Amino acid sequence: MSAVVHEQHEVKRARYAVAAVFAVHGAVTGSFATRVPWIQDHASVSAGQLGLALAFPALGASLAMPLAGGVSHRFGARNALRGLITLWTLSLILPSLAPNLLTLCLALFTYGATAGMADVAMNALGVEVENRLGRSIMSGLHGMWSAGALIGSAAGTLAAHLGSDARLHHFLAAAVLTVLGVTACNWVLDLQPAEDEEPPPRFALPPRSALLIGAVGFCAVFAEGASLDWSAVYLRDQLGTSAGLAAACTTGFMLTMALARLVGDAVVNRFGPVRTVRVGGVLAAAGGLLIVVAGHPAVAMTGFALMGLGIAVVVPLCFAAAGRSGPNPSQAIAGVATITYTSGLVAPSAIGGIAEATSLTVSFGLVTVLACGLVVFAGVLRAGTRDRAKVDLRAAAVPDPRP
Repeated sequence: MSAVVHEQHEVKRARYAVAAVFAVHGAVTGSFATRVPWIQDHASVSAGQLGLALAFPALGASLAMPLAGGVSHRFGARNALRGLITLWTLSLILPSLAPNLLTLCLALFTYGATAGMADVAMNALGVEVENRLGRSIMSGLHGMWSAGALIGSAAGTLAAHLGSDARLHHFLAAAVLTVLGVTACNWVLDLQPAEDEEPPPRFALPPRSALLIGAVGFCAVFAEGASLDWSAVYLRDQLGTSAGLAAACTTGFMLTMALARLVGDAVVNRFGPVRTVRVGGVLAAAGGLLIVVAGHPAVAMTGFALMGLGIAVVVPLCFAAAGRSGPNPSQAIAGVATITYTSGLVAPSAIGGIAEATSLTVSFGLVTVLACGLVVFAGVLRAGTRDRAKVDLRAAAVPDPRP
């Protein structure tokens, strides 16, 4: 029994360690996002050129994510995450050094590629910890990412307010976050491939299971990207609010998502992923309807809050389902991550294109329809839900034999 107790202690410690890595990953994103105006001025690029450059992180992530499984297989999960999170935190420095459009695109491609590979590695470890604990933790892990992003953006906002050079800001942030990330990696699970385990292909298309699960994630991330990028514009242009109130709507949406993710595991553990996503889809669709019919800012802000509440736990549950959907969890997770990153890339421009042709109200009508898709297709998450009693180490007679 002592071996089982030791195993339980190791898994619990690994849970907090991977949560810290999630927070570090989010903090890098928040640190970058707040200094985009400075980076634009430093690189002397127009708004259109900046829009082009900002497509490169998603492009880099989409191309690099399928490689993460091979890295983990070759170096082991702990060493792979340690190396990838280090590359990701250090890549924060690159965009602020770019003097022109070409170098900015290259910097952002690298930034996105390292982000995507670290994302796959840490989600794969999170799923493994969840399997061994026998209860949902992925929502909380993604909540830690959101919390890290809020902390990073708050620090970046302060740095911008003080008029600091983004190169200095990002150098200091990268140094601190690298130390925190590497330190946290010392306690994540040290998974090693079995001696007879075949290495994953260097590059492979997502498996069919990942496509179905990724479609659910696509709906949620589309709504998230649309709300983050266009909620403030919607309140300002459609409802005539002040810039301050419009910005507060976006901040409120982010806070709603972060809080919902931090408490989401308790809901998932009680009601299961399928029912949770279906109810979330109903809330998100109701929020979308409020946004579309809103004649007052308070109604629209309530709609965006409901949207954030409804979609908050969907992506974490998609990663968890992908990690349990087949013999190669990293490949499935990479597939889902690629689809969701693509959705995040497509959403802002799609909303803008539809708004230009019709109106923002019609754009958010599309978001509402996609939110309804969560209700319809939530059942595919059941395929990734195995009998967790089998992996609940609290009831195991012997510890998990994997290192």
